[in-house]
Amino acid sequence: MFDLIDIFLNYLQLEKGLAENSVAAYRRDLFKFFTWLEKKKISTIKEVTFYVIQDFFAEEKRKGIKETSILRMHSSFRQFFLFLKREGKIEDSPTNNLESIKTRKKSPVFLTLEEVLTLLKAPDANESLGGRDAVMLELLYVTGLRVSELMDLTLNSIDFEIGLLRTMGKGSKERVVPVHVDTLKKVKAYWEEVRPLIMEGKKDYGYLFPNYKGGRMSREGFWKLIKKYSLKCGILKDISPHSLRHSFATHLLENGADLRSLQQMLGHSDISTTEIYTHVVKEKLQKVHKEFHPRS
Repeated sequence: MFDLIDIFLNYLQLEKGLAENSVAAYRRDLFKFFTWLEKKKISTIKEVTFYVIQDFFAEEKRKGIKETSILRMHSSFRQFFLFLKREGKIEDSPTNNLESIKTRKKSPVFLTLEEVLTLLKAPDANESLGGRDAVMLELLYVTGLRVSELMDLTLNSIDFEIGLLRTMGKGSKERVVPVHVDTLKKVKAYWEEVRPLIMEGKKDYGYLFPNYKGGRMSREGFWKLIKKYSLKCGILKDISPHSLRHSFATHLLENGADLRSLQQMLGHSDISTTEIYTHVVKEKLQKVHKEFHPRS
């Protein structure tokens, strides 16, 4: 049965154009389920019923799996079995009556402008890796890129003449994001003066912000950096690699940016994803009103 997973994943990559991270999530969910099926002596896809899937989720819940993970697996299974139905591998999807889980979207953790400015000053720019980190953090904040997009950047990704950055987002969709002239100057100085020191004696793969070995920095590597610098400057919020992206979006909305423009800059395919930032701004305004209005 595992060959059905490969067929489905190829479809996601080649026809749907899903990003590698998204395909990897589908792979993990389906392999986990199929391994469980194997232990239950279920050897054909037609034996997988609604009740079988229900038993699987019941076991997962007993193990204490997070609700968000259950939600993601629900989606993975629905897409997988709908694909099998379209391909004529099964007559009907066993996920039809699967109870949908509704979770309240958490408000993204973002930094105030003062916290952002403090964080950007945290790296020691006198060291080569510190110089890299300072430019990397600033570019992330002024563009709102995803961390994976930042890690994939090369010098050719940036047009210094017109001040634009090109990136390949989710679903292999290219988008263009403006970059402030001051940040562009720092990127150029970093490329000419700092990056050669990092790359000395190493094979050059062309990444704008390589790791200490010269290769592509991982998301985990960036997570460690942002944790280190947030602790160094005394930021107590539980920030993640996405926090500067959240801050970029929130600060733009606070200063009057329209939602459609923000959607384009963030690379969201659905504006409902962008709308979460309007809730953040509203919550902040309500908090300010409650704290400072004499009638509150």
